[in-house]
Amino acid sequence: MSDDDHSGFFPSDEEDHVGPPAGSTDAFAAGRRVREEELAIAWVREPHVESPMRFAGNDESVPIRYRSDADRVCIGATYRGESGNAGPGFERAGPRAQVSFVPSRTTAAIVTCGGLCPGLNDVIRSIVRVLMGGYGVRRVLGIRYGYAGLTDVDIAPMELSPKDVGDIHKDGGTILGSSRGFPPMDKVMDGITGLGIDILFVIGGDGTQRGGHDIHVEAQKRGVPLAVVGIPKTIDNDIPWVDQTFGFETAVAEATKVVDCAHVEARSARNGIGLVKLMGRDAGFIAAHAALASSDVDVVLIPEVAFTLDGEQGLMGHIDNLLHWNGHALIVVAEGASHHFFNQDTQRLDASGNRLYQDIGPFLREQICKAFPKASMKYIDPSYSVRSAPANAADSVFCARLGQYAVHAAMAGKSDMLVGRWYGKFTHIPLSLIHRKRKSISPRSSIWRSVLETTGQPCLLPEEVRKD
Repeated sequence: MSDDDHSGFFPSDEEDHVGPPAGSTDAFAAGRRVREEELAIAWVREPHVESPMRFAGNDESVPIRYRSDADRVCIGATYRGESGNAGPGFERAGPRAQVSFVPSRTTAAIVTCGGLCPGLNDVIRSIVRVLMGGYGVRRVLGIRYGYAGLTDVDIAPMELSPKDVGDIHKDGGTILGSSRGFPPMDKVMDGITGLGIDILFVIGGDGTQRGGHDIHVEAQKRGVPLAVVGIPKTIDNDIPWVDQTFGFETAVAEATKVVDCAHVEARSARNGIGLVKLMGRDAGFIAAHAALASSDVDVVLIPEVAFTLDGEQGLMGHIDNLLHWNGHALIVVAEGASHHFFNQDTQRLDASGNRLYQDIGPFLREQICKAFPKASMKYIDPSYSVRSAPANAADSVFCARLGQYAVHAAMAGKSDMLVGRWYGKFTHIPLSLIHRKRKSISPRSSIWRSVLETTGQPCLLPEEVRKD
């Protein structure tokens, strides 16, 4: 992955860049706004127990390769921290020779929060199998229905074992259930201490991870040696400092199937118009990648790029041209593209703290039907079918490895951190770092340029934006 390709994963606001600018050849450009001390990972306690993970599985001919905290990952390179000339870098994930918890006396818990996403069960399965089969942890709890399961006495946790999770990766959703929101902190901590939890694995998006950070802070205040390790879950792929979140590949694959079906519907009708609304509240990664995978999409509309409906450069004029020359049109819109049109109430939030936007799908469908009353309109919103799909092969592998690296970090006593992947290397990321700004597609990035070249869509920017 080149620096230019990576630029599309980050905010377009230059002042808030956390990655190299498009075309940059500076290998350490992404670290220029982050100091080395900001990348330090918190400890529950110093490691003092020899790791029981000495061999890969049961094969004594394959010894475990331990990682050191001096192994670092910077932009485009892996280096030893002692060199002192490679710039800021993340800790490299992996098993440590010394651990902080005695496995036979350790209780771990897993919680899944927020909306559904392909791969949740795969991550749960991986965590349980490595904890119990690799480290010998005897007690693993599954917290039911998000953080609410830590406070509601009517929601008992599940006792998990390798047998209990044996086949769950074949199904979508999460066996633990999920919910949004965060109960009062004192009740959450009372629930954690009451269950005797030593390690808490938090699977969710940025709102969920904020909750994980707050739990870590409160545990430190109370003097509770609790390790909190996050696994990034957002189907929109908008968490910064990770090159991809799990479930994204499956979401793109499932969305592409729907886009292809919409194309068949559109081209099979006289003046057929297909409109597909995909996930993407603040970032258009799924819409952009599904359009590239399909190669039949005529227009892609995403939150990061404003567009206008009417006028010479408007969407309706382009649809009219498509119907005239091709006889049909196919449009893909990300759900968050609506904020360019409506006077959004930015104070309206869901239980996870996400801004609530007006639904762009029905609005565009109505506007297109008004402009082209004789057209055959097909509108598809596959959001829930995409979210509930089981992970595909690529995501299953990714989820399994994320779960493994999360367990290694937790057993080593690390806390207030997220396990991610950066340039193909698994890393430890402080939770405080991921809340600065969400990842998004830069209009100047190579990924957006590829979308424009594939669709052939014209500039649909409002006139005032084009003048700027």
